[in-house]
Amino acid sequence: MNIAMIAHDAKKKLMQNFCIAYRGILCKHTMYATGTTGRLIEEVTNLTVHKYLAGHLGGTQQLGSQIEHNQIDMVIFLRDPLTPKSHEPDVNNVFQLCDKHNIPLATNLATAELLVKALERGDLDWRELFKS
Repeated sequence: MNIAMIAHDAKKKLMQNFCIAYRGILCKHTMYATGTTGRLIEEVTNLTVHKYLAGHLGGTQQLGSQIEHNQIDMVIFLRDPLTPKSHEPDVNNVFQLCDKHNIPLATNLATAELLVKALERGDLDWRELFKS
């Protein structure tokens, strides 16, 4: 499955720790991430991550394009709701696209853990049928 990872600055360390904790599951899938988040994940996990541009430089738009073309199966977007972002419209667009295309989306650690554990159990295998 194709998993997209995004983390706002205040959540990047949390994303690294999440990926360390679930490395055994994530290594069986293809990972995509915005530029800095992807680099930080690679540094601590030794996983291969296909990197978009940095989120504010168009990486979030690149992710949106992949979602529209049904090339992403799950999005983990650890966001900082307390700090407004200048590229907030792009962020909201990712949320809307996930809703429109039935892409599972986690925006906090609790939901991210649920999705990754569901992925391990095979609960998201329906995505393969959905893509056909």
